[in-house]
Amino acid sequence: MLLTGTMKFNERGNLVIGGCDAVDLVKEFGTPLYVMDEELVRKNCAEYRDTFKKVYPDSQVVYAGKAFLTTAMCRLVEEEGMGLDVVSGGEIFTALQAGFPAQKMIFHGNNKSPKEVEMALTYGVGRFVVDSISELELLEEIAGNMGKTAEIYFRIKPGVDAHTHHYIQTGQLDSKFGLGLSDGEAMDAVETVAKLKNVVLCGLHCHIGSQIFDLEPFRLAASIMMDFIQEIKEKTGIIISELDLGGGFGIRYLEEDSPHPLDEFVKMIAATVKEKAAEHGLALPKLLVEPGRSIVGEAGTTLYTVGSCKTVPGIRKYVAVDGGMMDNLRTALYEAKYSAVVANRADKEPSEVVSIAGKACESGDMLIWDIELPVLRRGDILAVLSTGAYHYSMSNNYNRFTRPPVVFVRDGEAELVVERESYEDVVQRDIIPARLRNDRH
Repeated sequence: MLLTGTMKFNERGNLVIGGCDAVDLVKEFGTPLYVMDEELVRKNCAEYRDTFKKVYPDSQVVYAGKAFLTTAMCRLVEEEGMGLDVVSGGEIFTALQAGFPAQKMIFHGNNKSPKEVEMALTYGVGRFVVDSISELELLEEIAGNMGKTAEIYFRIKPGVDAHTHHYIQTGQLDSKFGLGLSDGEAMDAVETVAKLKNVVLCGLHCHIGSQIFDLEPFRLAASIMMDFIQEIKEKTGIIISELDLGGGFGIRYLEEDSPHPLDEFVKMIAATVKEKAAEHGLALPKLLVEPGRSIVGEAGTTLYTVGSCKTVPGIRKYVAVDGGMMDNLRTALYEAKYSAVVANRADKEPSEVVSIAGKACESGDMLIWDIELPVLRRGDILAVLSTGAYHYSMSNNYNRFTRPPVVFVRDGEAELVVERESYEDVVQRDIIPARLRNDRH
């Protein structure tokens, strides 16, 4: 059984997370409910931070906010001494509302709008990750008009196949993200930025994909990026002082998932950068990484209440819960797979194979296909594990369902960090034109 962080069973046979009984959490907050194990989140932050500082002192761990971002999470990230990777004006605003320092933000995105660029320059966001020459020209124009200087990384496509789902591969040449090496686009961008007055090239960035277990693609990407740093120096004289290798480190969704220990990853990356720097006679760059899923993924659990059960003779048994693709889009989007336990009978042995269905009016709204669990009955609490990353972030109002709340649990205390939406919240921005109003006559 896949249990993570502070999870355990108590004498009632209930699942306990962060010292809080899952059944009691449901009584207080209802379902669906996102539960974040704060102790595990902080442990993961500290492991990244401390391991990198030990192995490669001139380094910075930058949390990838797209995985899970709230104002409370921003506060936690700052307390743990990490930077913040943001990809939109909304994420920048969330961080600013939490008091997170703009200088410690790195602004990603393949199509930053002029308003987002102006916002980031106004508040002093530390680095822009430039995704195209078109964006470089936009940034130069806006920074010049504002009397600002933008410090940038170029996002590079190193051409590495990360052996993951094609929707989350991003380092290959045929990708909407970044500048290609093999087609000369990246070097063209470097030569262009050298002529600009309001944009300064500080470093390079790459991200080869997500949920990667194999270390070799990371090593290969680091090697390719260091070779490009040397090529830039030879052809333009520009010294690249910062190298951001992105994120993508895989986590456990199923018992058979087996990510490498973090220290193996860090030592391999650090050794590759050092070896390449020595080979090319380069000064060691500042090294950055951007973990997201591996910080919060296993720390999250979603609690559901079981509703209807339906057996299709000779095919399968469907068990429906009170959530679905509105709070977990990943199964429909990526064919993601999950583990689960019956939180109010977590000590019971599995005895039948069922498929967990969501309640959206959509045939594809399935959370888990063919999982062995104890016999489920209406009112049981199902805990789907490792849902901390890209669940709250992707939550939506399909079928006008309300989005779930989020609680942080730690040392037996549960604190609400996102309130449950109400039906009033769902319709609050709707407008009925005067011609359609009942009182128009």
